Amino acid sequence: MSKKDIKVPNIGEFKDVEVIEVLIKKGQKIKKNDPLITIESDKSSVEIPSSDDGTIISLNVKIGDKVSEGDKIIEIESEKEIKETSAQELPKSQFPKETKKDEIKTSNESENIIIKNFSEKASASPKVRKFARELGVNINKVPGSERQGRVTESDVKLFVSTKSDKSFKDQNTTEQKIEIEYSHSDFGEVDIKDIPRVKKLSSKYLMNSWTKIPHVTNHDEADITELEEFRTSLTDVYTGEKKKITPLAFIVKALTTSLKKFPNFNTSIDQIENGKMTVKKYYHVGIAVDTSHGLMVPKLRNADNKNISLISTELKKISQQCRDLKIDKKELFGGSMTITSLGGIGGSFFTPIINYPEVAILGVGRAEKKQVFMDGKFVTRTMLPLSLSYDHRIIDGAEAARFNNDLKENLGKNFAYKLAV
Repeated sequence: MSKKDIKVPNIGEFKDVEVIEVLIKKGQKIKKNDPLITIESDKSSVEIPSSDDGTIISLNVKIGDKVSEGDKIIEIESEKEIKETSAQELPKSQFPKETKKDEIKTSNESENIIIKNFSEKASASPKVRKFARELGVNINKVPGSERQGRVTESDVKLFVSTKSDKSFKDQNTTEQKIEIEYSHSDFGEVDIKDIPRVKKLSSKYLMNSWTKIPHVTNHDEADITELEEFRTSLTDVYTGEKKKITPLAFIVKALTTSLKKFPNFNTSIDQIENGKMTVKKYYHVGIAVDTSHGLMVPKLRNADNKNISLISTELKKISQQCRDLKIDKKELFGGSMTITSLGGIGGSFFTPIINYPEVAILGVGRAEKKQVFMDGKFVTRTMLPLSLSYDHRIIDGAEAARFNNDLKENLGKNFAYKLAV
């Protein structure tokens, strides 16, 4: 038996690189090229492999440590002569029963997906490991579909979706078992009423959205000072009367412009188990309408081909149809993205729930005059709160921030003049 140090090899010009994962533990047997740690610089993540076989007798790094070339990672004890018998040379009767435990093929999964024993370290690239960490997923529990069970980004997405479905079913089962052991009338006068039909119908869609979609919300503010000045100055060409166009009409037009630039926001991934997503070529914007019956979301069809005046007219029409319960059921489906506005009620930022199977929703608060520092001084500007909720399985944080920035530009001082006519 001999002892040997495994050190950080040549990693280029990088120094003091942070350790973001430790993939081994003391007492573990490792082979040459097995991954030991993952390090991450400003530019990339890299796995450091073992340069020899052996058993780990000491671990010299932990998550958060900074390492450079030549730093000691582990100390191993290696055998100079290791007698190994190939599994192929053993008769079948000598196989322990437990050997097949680590490769159990599930009946409802694809034939090429191997589920590993959870005590083993998953084989995956640093990029996939980072993606799993961002979603809060233990990558060692993710079934790998590639050769020798290697985990891909698609495997992580499928794992998240499967867990969400199971969580939804478990939650429903739990709710059915919970029984209130008292009557509300024991504590005072009560009145029993039927839940409005629209709310009963929408509740299952809301539960489905909340449990299936990993929601993230990006909050920002758009400067709509010039847009508001322009909107309130609009007059009818023939009568000279002032036009009453709500800010929502401008927001719809701005949103469709951003959707064209960021097509991922105009998709659906209801077929995630097949690794497919639907990219929509149409722009049907959903509008959340508050009615006495409950929340309804009719679609403003082909919003990209309509001017501000026509959008404003159709918004009033479909909103009234919802309040009168005269909206065609078909008009509640087949949307690109939804806008929910609290501007007429009040409030600033909130966390809107995505309208499944869409992948994003824009929440709009009430515009407010604020002191903003511009050109070396504070000036009064009209700021519009934006709350963008998105499905993290298909949209990442950087893309969401860029989408919000583009939307803010579309609502800026030059946008209204180009599209309001």
